[in-house]
Amino acid sequence: MPNRLADATSPYLLQHAENPVDWWPWGPEAFEEARRRGAPILLSVGYAACHWCHVMAHESFEDAGVAEYLNERFVAVKVDREERPDVDAVYMEAVQAATGQGGWPMTVFLTPDKEPFYFGTYFPPQPRHGMPSFRQVLEGVDAAWRDRRQEVGEVAARIRADLAERASVYSAGSHRPPAQADLHQALVALSREFDQQRGGFGDAPKFPPAMVIEYLLRHHARTGSEAALEMAVRTGEAMARGGIHDQLGGGFARYAVDAGWVVPHFEKMLYDNALLLRAYLHLWRATGSALARRVALSTADFLLRELRTPEGAFASALDADSLDEETGAPAEGAYYVWEPGQLVDLLGPADAATAARLFSVTAGGTFEHGTSVLQLLAEPEDFDEYEEIRRRLLEARAQRPAPARDDKVVAAWNGLAIAALAETGALLERPDLVEAAERAADLLLAVHLTPDGRLLRTSRDGCAGANAGVLEDYADTAEGFLALYAVTGGAEWLQLAGGLLDTVLGHFADEASGALYDTADDAEELIRRPQDPTDNATPSGWTAAAGALLAYAAYTGSDRHRTAAERALGIVGALASRAPRFIGWGLAVAEALLDGPREVAVVGPAGDPATAALRRVALLGTAPGAVVAVGEPGDPGAEVPLLADRPLMGGAPAAYVCRHFACDAPTTDAAVLAERLGVAVE
Repeated sequence: MPNRLADATSPYLLQHAENPVDWWPWGPEAFEEARRRGAPILLSVGYAACHWCHVMAHESFEDAGVAEYLNERFVAVKVDREERPDVDAVYMEAVQAATGQGGWPMTVFLTPDKEPFYFGTYFPPQPRHGMPSFRQVLEGVDAAWRDRRQEVGEVAARIRADLAERASVYSAGSHRPPAQADLHQALVALSREFDQQRGGFGDAPKFPPAMVIEYLLRHHARTGSEAALEMAVRTGEAMARGGIHDQLGGGFARYAVDAGWVVPHFEKMLYDNALLLRAYLHLWRATGSALARRVALSTADFLLRELRTPEGAFASALDADSLDEETGAPAEGAYYVWEPGQLVDLLGPADAATAARLFSVTAGGTFEHGTSVLQLLAEPEDFDEYEEIRRRLLEARAQRPAPARDDKVVAAWNGLAIAALAETGALLERPDLVEAAERAADLLLAVHLTPDGRLLRTSRDGCAGANAGVLEDYADTAEGFLALYAVTGGAEWLQLAGGLLDTVLGHFADEASGALYDTADDAEELIRRPQDPTDNATPSGWTAAAGALLAYAAYTGSDRHRTAAERALGIVGALASRAPRFIGWGLAVAEALLDGPREVAVVGPAGDPATAALRRVALLGTAPGAVVAVGEPGDPGAEVPLLADRPLMGGAPAAYVCRHFACDAPTTDAAVLAERLGVAVE
């Protein structure tokens, strides 16, 4: 019999709707029930593509005996972390503070007043490796709740006080905006953690550092640092050639379990692929790398082929697991890995040998049971042969049981995808990608944006969810709209971005310090208001908002928005040398601040080839965070302040390069414009 999750819109919650556990969704009714019964709350947080969430569900939440015990003594609450990142952030901070580590599934026990008092992540069905079983944890917590209630309350109060104290360190008021020395120190710190042999930073597991790559490329563009460019290029190539990159279908897995990018954790997330698409596009723009260009295009094609929803937006993720063709049981990576015999059966001995050599498929394998994750460790000698083999393998793979798709639409991640697709379509001459970006943006406007200008975080099947947008939703959606304005010239996108950013300043900003909160001032009250400037899998809402505010100010000349961006970036100066890997987007935005950012106005008739040439060069510029506006005197786009009072030169299209609306002499020569903006390709 279905439980209370049967009416949920979240695919993750629906995965648990048939559990014997009497799950409640997060909401006041669950906490009222806990108070009525005098029972503690089990809070279980995960997401649809989470492998270990599936494991724990199968081992424990589907077990009738565990469920009976749990239902009798606890109120069980299930949360999709992607729908409620605020709930996840608050309790994950507590888990990490108490245990020194985090992850999903997250398992937290709360008082009916939402105060946490015991924490963990995955618990096995039987004790192992020094870890108690989930049943033992339930029994221990139940005993403490019944017999040592006062002690539990004291622990909960201490944790709540500790969280409040930790939050105070994020006040940006005492920090100056980052200076050149701060960004240089970030580079020095990153160079110490750079893996000289395998690319990337740190050791296993390795996550794709898209935001750090953006900082390194911008730092190189501003300073000429070859060290910054080398780290970006070597990391990009190592990931592109490794197993974390889907060598057949394009796109990237969430992370590599090893230091060499060989074996991924196979789930594919929209946010990773949107960020990496833009990073590889910018690698190509900075270097002309054919590999970077190829990866950018294949990642864009992956987004359109496998994550685009019927409504035109983009789904959140593909699962790590799929059904094994032999056993019929769910298995991680089954969709993606190959054995030598499978290649022979499909391609014949000669082509199978070529495919095995190209993609590093061996008898011993690199994954479980002698299977291999495909890699492309060197450029193919014969690209036509490579493409034919890749096509045949991809067609055969499409006949396998596919991973499940989490098809909810998240505003923030669609904003990232819109920005990446719009830029890629413009720079690599793929108008279909720009159209896809516009269609996704239209869905956000039609479904996620409320009549009062507020954003809803999620939708599914074209129907909005009930969860209010958080800071990253406003910031990343604004970023996407600003990219659409640069690419299409549609002034409505700039206006819409401005409306979202006004909401950021009105509801998410601390006027006294310049700090930004993850939730609005009128959002649900949790045990503390979440606030974190550091990057996780995506740019923090804090630094994403700073970037969008800075770009909007560059288009409009708004001192209010620029000042807000500068104040928000104060935290970057404090963290640049201490934690550069976790403030990558903040560092990238700081590079734009130090460079101006440059404001490029291209004025000329829309159909004039000279206008198009200047516009293309402007978009190809590597100047950090440069903004581009294109229009002609007298058209509606000229209402954009950056385009105001920009005449043609001798009747010819002209480009103006400005900082703070103070401009160099205009030029009609695309080559001169390219020199001013650091164009590296074409």
